[in-house]
Amino acid sequence: MPKKKLNVGLIGCGFMGRTHSNAHRKVGNFFDLEYQPVLKAICDINKETAQAFAERWGYESVETDWAELVKRDDIDLVEICTPNDTHRDIAVAAAKAGKMILCEKPLARNVAEGVEMVQAVEAAKVPNLVSYNYRRVPAVTLAKNLVDEGRLGRIFHYRAMFLQDWTISADLPQGGNALWRLDVKVAGSGVTGDLLAHCIDTAIWINGGIDKVTAMTETFIKERMHNLTGKVEKVGIDDACAFLARFKNGSLGTFESTRYARGHKALYVFEINGEHASIAWDLHDLQRLAYFDHRDEGQVRGWRSIHVTDSDHPYMGKWWVPGLSIGYEHSFVHQIADFLEGLAKGQPASPTFREALETQHVCESVLKSAQTGAWESVPSV
Repeated sequence: MPKKKLNVGLIGCGFMGRTHSNAHRKVGNFFDLEYQPVLKAICDINKETAQAFAERWGYESVETDWAELVKRDDIDLVEICTPNDTHRDIAVAAAKAGKMILCEKPLARNVAEGVEMVQAVEAAKVPNLVSYNYRRVPAVTLAKNLVDEGRLGRIFHYRAMFLQDWTISADLPQGGNALWRLDVKVAGSGVTGDLLAHCIDTAIWINGGIDKVTAMTETFIKERMHNLTGKVEKVGIDDACAFLARFKNGSLGTFESTRYARGHKALYVFEINGEHASIAWDLHDLQRLAYFDHRDEGQVRGWRSIHVTDSDHPYMGKWWVPGLSIGYEHSFVHQIADFLEGLAKGQPASPTFREALETQHVCESVLKSAQTGAWESVPSV
């Protein structure tokens, strides 16, 4: 059967633009889907950058103004792979134009912007998705399945951390294309919205909603030169954040993130402890899931390492023979596959904008708690 074409207009030629473009190019080779993505247009304010990107990835056309891309009749899906301060405006305009939308995380800089985005897509009734890709690492999906099956029993603890070290130098400036994550006006927050948002989304997906939080943050370098103004300016983002959480199911959570952990480039780990069993995952060994079951026979009881590559493991039946691993970029392929499959079935892929707003609420409550020093309740979505 001939496949339906889905014309993609992607905004942003950075790291995330590459991951999404790669996913669109690969998804049809491995997944049997009704829809086939067509890389119709790439958009960047720098025309030369956009043209070079188009040539490398196979986009048919180039735009330098996202508003023009959104208005095009030949674009079905708008992908937002731009800094956080642009998410709301692009998403609202795209929704009003009747476009499907896939937005990079976090949903927005704050809850207020996120609410506008949710209202826009729901009023327009357009399919929408936020790119929390770690959900779709096969070992992480397996972890959720084990919890959903009741293998762990009652959950007592959820702990997660995401550590990096790339902002330690006081000479590192803020702002501009590569360093906008250090500019609070663009990013909205620091590690809370950038790294902990991943941890929070995964936690909510696996363990359910978070009821309340108490947090502390720190900005270690108080001033940095700004690339756009050339002036030394106050740093408004959080360099590090640690918070405690109470989940709605009664379990306790601990979360930590920093960009000042020397030696760590992207250490994302989580562990879940239940009455019967525990599971743990490490991004550095993303194809494995550690599992301990207290019900195993005593003499052989212990942590086992599950190599998540068998054909009955999540997503793996679409790839290679058992024993051969896949990597980080494949989580984005799975994301596009799930989005397109949901589109064919009329069922939204997760997390939608509304679901991602829950993570935004947690982030905002965390930042508020760091200021008040008190426990803060997380509002319901």
